[in-house]
Amino acid sequence: MYAGSSPGADPRFGLGASALAEEIARRGLGIVYGGGMVGLMGVVADAALAAGAPVTGVIPRALDAREVAHPGLTELVVVETMHERKALMAARADAFVALPGGVGTIEELIEALTWTHLAIHDKPVGLLDLAGYWGRCGRCSTAPSRPAS
Repeated sequence: MYAGSSPGADPRFGLGASALAEEIARRGLGIVYGGGMVGLMGVVADAALAAGAPVTGVIPRALDAREVAHPGLTELVVVETMHERKALMAARADAFVALPGGVGTIEELIEALTWTHLAIHDKPVGLLDLAGYWGRCGRCSTAPSRPAS
């Protein structure tokens, strides 16, 4: 799962992230994500853990302090590089879904799509369009939006 390290400007992002995590747990599945306890990443992890799902976080050492690695995960894997992070997440995932996020979320999503196109994997890749976030992708950011002029 790819998600922002910010909660975003719309509280529906967090509500939707929680609902998705709870549904994943209800179906007896687990989550592999970026390992942070902040933003939507933290919302997903907390909701999944509370619902009984196993949650694996994969975080590069350099981001461990900045994204504040989640201390309560089923498993936390600290890797050296972003490339290792993405490769390990992809290897452990059965599918990919992107929640609202910024440039990093988009980059990870595009790489998963590229790997599908190149037949590196044949796993499903999707977007969860919480509160119309991806439909407004001209302003893809979990930062607060500016009022229209």
